[in-house]
Amino acid sequence: MEPRLNIITLGVKNLDKAIRFYRDGLGWPMSGASVGDFAIFRLHTGTALALYPRELLANDANLKDEGGFGGVTLAHNVITREEVDSVLSTAVKAGGRLLKKAREAEWGGYSGYFADVDGHPWEVAWNPHFRLEQGNLLLPE
Repeated sequence: MEPRLNIITLGVKNLDKAIRFYRDGLGWPMSGASVGDFAIFRLHTGTALALYPRELLANDANLKDEGGFGGVTLAHNVITREEVDSVLSTAVKAGGRLLKKAREAEWGGYSGYFADVDGHPWEVAWNPHFRLEQGNLLLPE
């Protein structure tokens, strides 16, 4: 299996509200492939973020939805330390909730967390050890 991730699908309680958060609040481009109860956003490098009703997603994966924290966070890396605060502010203005104010991290960077309208946790981070090129994360070999 190739080490690749193409689509991250988030189970959402209210699809219209989630679309407004990502499309209108964060300004992410929604794909024309979005239909019915499925919305998908184009990200860099051919990766996509999809939104699907939480109950339907759990059913599709043959899982019982118990709610709560699922043990997964999403990360949005930025080029400068100052961008961390700006992105967190944008997310909160769009209807997200600040989970952790940005601060110096023990690994040498600067990061904070917000939750989207369904509570999915996003880390916004500036990492001086990683390089971003045209929005793409370039990790050391």
